[in-house]
Amino acid sequence: MSQMTSARRRVNTRALTVTAMFSAVAFVLMFLEFSIPVVIPSFVKMDVSELPALLAAFGLGPVYGVVVCLVKNLLHLLVTTTGGAGELGNFLLGACFILPAGLIYHMHKSRKNAIIGALVGAVIMALMSIPLNYYITYPVYSNFMPIDAILGMYQELRPSTNSLLECLMIFNAPFTLAKGLIDAALCFLIYKPLSPIIHGRR
Repeated sequence: MSQMTSARRRVNTRALTVTAMFSAVAFVLMFLEFSIPVVIPSFVKMDVSELPALLAAFGLGPVYGVVVCLVKNLLHLLVTTTGGAGELGNFLLGACFILPAGLIYHMHKSRKNAIIGALVGAVIMALMSIPLNYYITYPVYSNFMPIDAILGMYQELRPSTNSLLECLMIFNAPFTLAKGLIDAALCFLIYKPLSPIIHGRR
C-alpha cells in the first residue's frame, strides 16, 4: 500500500511540475503575438499560447489543460491593459478549446481521437468567440476605443460590414478557428518528442 501511495505521489508531483512548466511557457507565448492586417484588424492578434494547454490536456488530462489556460491568464493580469476582460475572454475561449479536446481524447486514447478532439475543440472555440467577444471583451475595449472606430477598422477590410455581431461572425470566428487548428497542428508535430518529459519516461 505504501508503495502505491508513493507512486501516486510521484505521479501527482510530476503532473503538477509539468503543468507549472506548461503554464510558464504559455504565459511567455502570449507575448509572442502578431497581427495579420490583411485578414483581420491589427488589434486582433494571433498567438499559439493554447499549445502548451493542449499538450497538457492530451498528456495529463483535460483538467490540467484548463489549469494551464487559467494560470497563464492569472499571470498575465500582472501586465494587463484590458482591465482583466481580455484575460477572462482568453481563458474562457481556451477552456472551450482544451476541455472538449482533452475529454474526447481520453475517452479512448488514439491519434484519431486526438485529431477529432482538437477539431471539435477548435470549432467550439470559434463558435463561442462570437458571444464571448460580443458580451465580454468588446464592451470593455469600447471604453478605450469607440465602437464606431472599431467598426471602421473592420470596414477597411469589408466596407459593407455594418454591425459588431457581423464583424465577429465574418472575421473573428474564422480567425479563432484558424488559431485553434494551428495550435493543434503544432501539438501533433511536437507531442511525441515531448512525451517522455510529460509522462516521466526515459
